[in-house]
Amino acid sequence: MAKINTVTGPINAEQLGKTLIHEHFIFGYPGFQGDVTLGAFNEEAALEEAINIVRHMQSFGVQTVVDPTPNECGRNPEFLKKISEATGLQIICATGYYYEGEGATPYFKFRQALGTAEEEIYEMFKKELTEGIAGTGIKPGVIKLASSKDEITEYEKMFFRAGARIQQETGAVILTHTQEGTMGPEQVRLLIENGADPAKIIIGHMCGNTDPEYHKQVLDQGVRIGFDRFGIQGMVGAPFDQQRVQTLLALLTAGYEDQILLAHDTVNIWLGRPPVMPEQVAKIMENWQPGHIFTDILPQLRENGVSETQIDKMLGGNAIGLFTGSSVNLNFLEY
Repeated sequence: MAKINTVTGPINAEQLGKTLIHEHFIFGYPGFQGDVTLGAFNEEAALEEAINIVRHMQSFGVQTVVDPTPNECGRNPEFLKKISEATGLQIICATGYYYEGEGATPYFKFRQALGTAEEEIYEMFKKELTEGIAGTGIKPGVIKLASSKDEITEYEKMFFRAGARIQQETGAVILTHTQEGTMGPEQVRLLIENGADPAKIIIGHMCGNTDPEYHKQVLDQGVRIGFDRFGIQGMVGAPFDQQRVQTLLALLTAGYEDQILLAHDTVNIWLGRPPVMPEQVAKIMENWQPGHIFTDILPQLRENGVSETQIDKMLGGNAIGLFTGSSVNLNFLEY
């Protein structure tokens, strides 16, 4: 059984258990570092809050969380390790950068102009995956890649090519961000063209799109997808949960149960000053918390005939397949 790097060391894939594939314990949009006078990070208070959040997750049987916070968005593997050691939750962190529109672009764009960026990105991925992050010895378990709405920019393509290259050497899982559910098919094609293994790719935030036929363009290339933004509604182009549920049901009916994983993409602790949402937005977003799937979404799925076997796959079994590189069964497709 394949080994998976967590923030406290490697585990066997069979130890994953119930898994949320995309949540952020701490996250900050690049620039939060400049607001430390009013938004300083209080690690002791943050750790206490994170432990309470984990206990809530664990009350639903969650054993593993993938936290794919990009390098420039406040990724803190040592803080994640403290959470894991205090609670027993298995946490998998990432190496990677955010999409151009909301990432910290000047550093690698400057180096892109010099002609060195892509090789340097590859070197960064390799060092972190094989030796650990910044001298901590903590190794990421996934490569985080991201693209913009309706395009993959030249800046973003550097990360995709470097990610596909290092995946061939390390076997690491590639986990992506699609902005508003766009560019999923294009992400897969770019990665596969550059040698990535589709069995070890998950295209994230695909639930931002509510057209089952669009999803099939991605799934039929042999990758897995994330319905991983439950609770995010009416913001960043996100559909309402009921639309997500209907799209998910259509895909399950079509036979794609082995290729879908669930999560919320929660930001549980904001770096810098936490955002203050307008009252109307806060009301719409009130279910954006890491128990929402268990209390609100799974009952809807069960009412619509989704079996416990299918639910177990989307919250665990399919994660094992992703991390072991088990090819998905596409024999049910009709051509």
